[in-house]
Amino acid sequence: VLTNASKERDLMHSRWLWRQPLSFLAIPLLTWHSAFALVRPLPPFRFCSLSSRPLGSISISRPDIRLFSVGSLAMTDIDGKAIASSIRQELKVEVDALTEKGSTPGLAVVLVGSRRDSKTYVNMKKKACEECGIVSFGYDFADTAEETAILEVVAELNANPKVHGILVQLPLPKHMDENKVLNSIKPEKDVDGLHPLNAASLTSTSTHAGSLKLDWNDLNQIPFPIACTPLGCIELLDRSGVTIRGKRAVVVGRSNLVGIPVAMLLMHRDATVTIVHSKTVDAEKVVKEADIVIAAVGKPSLVKKEWIKEGAVVIDVGINSIDDASKKKGYRLVGDVDYENCKEVASKITPVPGGVGPMTIAMLLRNTVNACKRSLQIS
Repeated sequence: VLTNASKERDLMHSRWLWRQPLSFLAIPLLTWHSAFALVRPLPPFRFCSLSSRPLGSISISRPDIRLFSVGSLAMTDIDGKAIASSIRQELKVEVDALTEKGSTPGLAVVLVGSRRDSKTYVNMKKKACEECGIVSFGYDFADTAEETAILEVVAELNANPKVHGILVQLPLPKHMDENKVLNSIKPEKDVDGLHPLNAASLTSTSTHAGSLKLDWNDLNQIPFPIACTPLGCIELLDRSGVTIRGKRAVVVGRSNLVGIPVAMLLMHRDATVTIVHSKTVDAEKVVKEADIVIAAVGKPSLVKKEWIKEGAVVIDVGINSIDDASKKKGYRLVGDVDYENCKEVASKITPVPGGVGPMTIAMLLRNTVNACKRSLQIS
């Protein structure tokens, strides 16, 4: 026997379905499914119209009915690997054109120490350079190298016209001053976007009279390097058809590497931005209000399903290793978002790995190509 509440819900949704194509099939099927769901669990089903516009989806549990709006789309992964591959192909065309003009983009990578993860990242960057036709210059130093030796190499690279981008792989050994080394890179060759002048340029809103108005919808035209991972986050949103203007965006994390710069980029794209951090009161409630969530805090599966508004877009920057005896390596990688559960309510979400990670390298290559163009005064 159906409860009164269940009958009322069936009646409400029957009226809604009556106005839809194929309603003569939908109504009896809905009533049948609701009744038998009290006896045994049934899998969710989907009604589809014969038109190109999806009718919507209805999932029925025991005994509640969950109704998604007409035209809503099922959750989809944002495939960072595929998007990054497309960007590399586009950059290959640009690099070939620059080479024909006599100036091939060059990227120098300075590696200090023997950290396995740093070596892996550097090798990935060199491989990506080869794929796009960018010339790579490698400089490897032991853990015991003096800071002055690194500064001397950076000075040489600053003066080398064939080098358009300089990257010092982080972290550096504890006896070195990271800020001093990074600040020694010429701002125009700082393809990591970490130099104070580049970071400061990103925070300028250019709203006062007489200031240079920048088109933040075309990030290739911004006249200074932007941090790679934040830039990759915006590119993922753009290429996934996500509208940023006017949306409520919440950034979880306030680091100089990701949180602050990605918040600034979202603001420049006319989103209303909130930054959630360790001292935020009722962080779950704040995140729940977001149309776009970008998590970059370095805590495994911090953002839960209950934090995500239905239909929100989720970009997971985090990459954390957790113990997993079932894996050959004894661990697996997870993000800052509880992916398996959050994907049930998000409209789009990035997986980990395979989401933001590939975009960071793609944006490094783009920054290098753009630096080359700026050196030639090519837009």
